[in-house]
Amino acid sequence: MTFPPFTSHAVVDSGHARVTLAGELDFDTAPCVLEAVDSCLAERPTGFCLDLTGISFCDCAGLNSLLTARLSVLQAGVELLVIGVGVQLERLLALIGADGIFTEGSTFTDAEAEAALCASDTTARRRDTEAAADKSLLRDLLA
Repeated sequence: MTFPPFTSHAVVDSGHARVTLAGELDFDTAPCVLEAVDSCLAERPTGFCLDLTGISFCDCAGLNSLLTARLSVLQAGVELLVIGVGVQLERLLALIGADGIFTEGSTFTDAEAEAALCASDTTARRRDTEAAADKSLLRDLLA
């Protein structure tokens, strides 16, 4: 079985950062998460969206990188929104007693959440149906 390669895409647009991750997040790829987050934080964004929708697998090293990234963003005083936490990652978080850590405490307004979701360049844009699903998810999270 062949798995797609790990990818990370980081962009800051109008003060909103977005890091999109896809593939297997493991010992070999975990450092890419922190590099992407650090490159965005260097531009001093006001909002930060971490999109995990494309993550197909996450091991302990990957989880550690996500938790470290979360701390880095929050310590920088930047509002964090995490979307696309899959079943496997949810289970891993539950096993360590950290379920809900990526969804609790967000104070994003609808406009800020939409701006964070839209922080993108043309090569990273999602199809309209995927963007609509993200916005629907955000409304549910913010409700």
